[in-house]
Amino acid sequence: MSALIPVLPVHRFDEDRLRAYLADRIPGLGGIAVRQFQGGQSNPTFRLDTGAGSFVLRKKPPGPLLPSAHQVEREYRVIAALHGSAVPVPRAILLCEDPDIIGTAFYVMDCVDGRILERPELEGHTPADRSAVYDAMNTTLAALHSVDWAAAGLGGFGRTEHYLTRQIDRWTRQYRASVVGEADPVMEELIVWLTANTPADARITIAHGDFRLGNLLFAPEAPRVAAVLDWELSTLGDPLGDLAYCCLPYHLPAEMDGVKGLRGIDLAALGIPTEDEFVAAYCRRTGRDGIASWTFYLTFSLFRLAAILQGVHARAVQGNASNSNALEVGRRATLLARTAQGLALGPLALGQGH
Repeated sequence: MSALIPVLPVHRFDEDRLRAYLADRIPGLGGIAVRQFQGGQSNPTFRLDTGAGSFVLRKKPPGPLLPSAHQVEREYRVIAALHGSAVPVPRAILLCEDPDIIGTAFYVMDCVDGRILERPELEGHTPADRSAVYDAMNTTLAALHSVDWAAAGLGGFGRTEHYLTRQIDRWTRQYRASVVGEADPVMEELIVWLTANTPADARITIAHGDFRLGNLLFAPEAPRVAAVLDWELSTLGDPLGDLAYCCLPYHLPAEMDGVKGLRGIDLAALGIPTEDEFVAAYCRRTGRDGIASWTFYLTFSLFRLAAILQGVHARAVQGNASNSNALEVGRRATLLARTAQGLALGPLALGQGH
C-alpha cells in the first residue's frame, strides 16, 4: 500500500483513548501501534497494528470542513453493503460517530495486503501485465455498476433523480466555497457550459466517485484487484461519471511532474488500451451499445476534480490537509480546468461521442 509514516502532528489523536475504545469491541486487541498512510488528500488514514491483527482506520480531518465533505459514515455503509459481492472491499469492522474518542468520527476495517499502482503508465511492468491491470480495473468498475444496490441494502444511499444537475450544483458550491483569492474565470465558464449541456437522466447505479488506478489495491503477485479503496464520494448516480473519471489520464500530459497522465505515450507499445478500447470493453461488460455525450462526462469529471483540488488547496492554507504536498496539488486545478475548457470548446462539444 502507500508509504507508512509517523502520524503527522496535525492529525495526532489520543491513542490510549482509541485503544481503550477498541479493546471493548475487538477481542484480543492488546497493544496498538499507529502509523499514517502518506497519500490521498482527504480523510486521514492510519494503519493499526494490534494483538488481534492489522486494521485500517479512516477519520475525518480536523478543523472546519466543507459542507457534505469527508463523509466517513457513508464510506462505512457502502463497504459493509458490498462485502461478499463481486466488488472486492475490505471487511468493515466498526463505525464510531462519537467525536469524543479521537476528535472526529472514524471507522475501522480490515487491512488488506496488496500493491497500489499509482502511475498509469505502469513503469517496470511488461506489456502483458499492463494489459491485465487495465482489464482488471475495467472488470471491477463494470462489476460495481452491475450491483443491485437496492438488494444490497443501499436504498436511500443517494437520490436517484437529476444526479448530474445536483452534482454540478454541489461542485460549483464547493469550488466557490474553497476559492482562495479570486475565482478562476475558466471554472466559471465551465459551470455555464456544463449547465447548458447536461444530458438527461440515465441509469442509476452505485457510483464510487473516485474510481481510478490509485484507489485500487492489487494482489501482491497478480494483476487482480484485491480491494477498492476510498469510498468517501460514493453515492447512487450515473455510472458514466465513474467511467469518465477513470479515463482522465488519457487527456492529461504524461511528462508533467505531479500529473498522472498518459497523453503523449505510445500506448500500444506499452500494452495499455486506448480510451476507445477501454470504453468499448466497459460497454460490453455492462450491456451498452455505446455512450452519447462522452465529452460532457469528461468535461464534468475534469471540472469536479479541479473543484476537489481547490478544496485541497484551501485545507492546506488552513493547515489540516492530509498530505504534505497539498499546496502543490491544489495548484493543479488550473491545468484540469484548462483541459476541460479545451474539451468543451473542441469539435466534440457539439454532442458527438462514442
